[in-house]
Amino acid sequence: MAVELQGQGAADDAVATLMTRVGGRVRQVREQRGISRRVLSETSGVSPRYLAQLESGAGNISIGLLYRVAEALDFRIDWLLGEEDPWTSEALQMAEMYRQAESSVQGQVRALLLDGAPGGRRAHRICLVGLRGAGKSTLGRLAGAALDLPFVELNHEISEVGGMPVAEIMALYGQEGFRKLEADALDRVIATHEQVILAVGGGIVAEPATYNRLLSHFHTIWLKAAPEEHMARVRAQGDERPMAGQPEAMGQLKSILQAREALYERAHAQLNTSAASLDDTLERLLALIAKEKFLG
Repeated sequence: MAVELQGQGAADDAVATLMTRVGGRVRQVREQRGISRRVLSETSGVSPRYLAQLESGAGNISIGLLYRVAEALDFRIDWLLGEEDPWTSEALQMAEMYRQAESSVQGQVRALLLDGAPGGRRAHRICLVGLRGAGKSTLGRLAGAALDLPFVELNHEISEVGGMPVAEIMALYGQEGFRKLEADALDRVIATHEQVILAVGGGIVAEPATYNRLLSHFHTIWLKAAPEEHMARVRAQGDERPMAGQPEAMGQLKSILQAREALYERAHAQLNTSAASLDDTLERLLALIAKEKFLG
């Protein structure tokens, strides 16, 4: 019997604490809104005497009547009841701002939240961006093998979509035609891969619509390197495009890097591949992916 009485006493204390908290919050919200108790009574249908008892912590109000009071105050009923203080909780304040925002703003917020959510628009897709020679293809292939993810090069997909090598596409359709096929190829990767590591051409960041779509559907990593390393790696591959035959190729490379730097910085993460071995860079790339929780 003594145990039962103790249990009942604890429950009564919890109820009293709850009613005191609810009453205090109702009074605080009413005063912040500049609403008199009489006006609140008229708009909620709860008598002034009952409201006075509620605000003093002595009223045993029903959920139905409390809901009416919350509606009249334009305040969430769960914020009146919850233990978390709605005036100091950043999460609750943000929720209130969202509730009061215009529908267009709410849509933008939802899109941003969905971007990084598990199973959201980015899913388990990772994209490596950067200039030629940053190591996108090599590191992407190795990271894909280590993480058991398919590795895709967008240029290969562009060739598939266009039905010919990239060089021929550029010669036949020009830059504008290539960018159109690039966008189509990116859409195909998004539609067919929930999990993938993608390597893209360095110039994709200069096409706003395509780059924005890339950022929305992939966790992007900018592979950075010093201009000298970019040039050395490109030459080691026997490919000096787009600087072939130009005596000031290094100056042009630096100019391209400078022009695109602000665009590359929009990537969700960065990794400097300069002055590091391939094994070390791969290890740091895998650690970055884990740290940023790009794969959940």
